[in-house]
Amino acid sequence: MPTPLPASAQRANRIAIACILGGSAVVVLFLFWLIYFHKPPPGTAVPEAASMLPAFNALCNSVAATCIAAGILFIRAGRKTAHGVSMAGAVIASALFLTGYLIYHSTHGHTVFGRTDWLRPVYLFILITHIILSVVVVPLVLSSVWFAIRRQWRLHRKISRWTYPVWLYVSVTGVVVFVMLRMLNEPL
Repeated sequence: MPTPLPASAQRANRIAIACILGGSAVVVLFLFWLIYFHKPPPGTAVPEAASMLPAFNALCNSVAATCIAAGILFIRAGRKTAHGVSMAGAVIASALFLTGYLIYHSTHGHTVFGRTDWLRPVYLFILITHIILSVVVVPLVLSSVWFAIRRQWRLHRKISRWTYPVWLYVSVTGVVVFVMLRMLNEPL
């Protein structure tokens, strides 16, 4: 039977999880507003550098997915330091993605998938599951990181069993959505 955490550690965890959930809710609401309700001022053009952000964001998602997959292989092989480095890389790549995403959508808004053939429901399924799970993954990742920093390995493992498949799915489908919007978005 695992040793129970001291009351002070339990209290710190409760406070941290409350902050993670509250902060995640604020981020999600802000992103929702930014994408669907915020309108750039009239005459505002997307800066040329910002037009490259979707490709940069897809690259960040690719790096995050690679780091997550490597991190899982490392921890299964007992290579804890390599696992930690890989997961730190995934967190950094995801943070860079979020930064690029915010910058791009503050000037651009959302992109519509124009096809009406059989590919549209496929795209919408991928996009909707990506969006829903991207809301879920933020508190999962932050909680996993919190428990790792606190060296509470039992709790880290418990939450990370849920974190890594969701985070991997969100990272991979982020790339898929980019590819579909860039290469398959021509109406037939």
